[in-house]
Amino acid sequence: MMIVDSMKVQLWVLVILIGGALPVLAQPESYRNEVIEKWKNAGAYTLEVARLMPDSGYSFKPVAEEMSFKEQLLHSASNMLWLSSAHLSKQTPPFDYKSLQQRNGLPKREIVALLEQALQYAQTAIEQLPDAELDQKVDFFAGPKTKRQIIHLMHDHLTHHRAQAIVYLRLKGITPPKYIGW
Repeated sequence: MMIVDSMKVQLWVLVILIGGALPVLAQPESYRNEVIEKWKNAGAYTLEVARLMPDSGYSFKPVAEEMSFKEQLLHSASNMLWLSSAHLSKQTPPFDYKSLQQRNGLPKREIVALLEQALQYAQTAIEQLPDAELDQKVDFFAGPKTKRQIIHLMHDHLTHHRAQAIVYLRLKGITPPKYIGW
């Protein structure tokens, strides 16, 4: 009788351990799905902000030391391409990120198109990144970072510059789009 009870206890412990480990084992796929969903929504929101500013407002700077509205967008696109092509993807980016800073004379429609391409390239890089590489360290100017941290940095940087662009809209008397979250 004692052996049977001991086996039942061991079986229950095994079930609890396996059951408790399943969510941990499922994390990379769950993480990827969450990040992709958030990236798509952040991209849609950013593109709405970009489209709301009229062509005449793309050169607007609130103060001389700040980037213009278009420079905010080009800088965001450049950063996405740099981080995702240098650290997440082996695919060739749709254009050279370094050249974006020299494209300041482009019209609104072309800037929006470049921003859209950069967002899509970064999204594809995240989607195609193998789960096993999420915790892989890469050389970065701020010290070694995981690819997961690079993804977070891309999102944070996009949010930072989109927020500045939203302030530019407000300063021009334009109501920004409704926030798109998760």
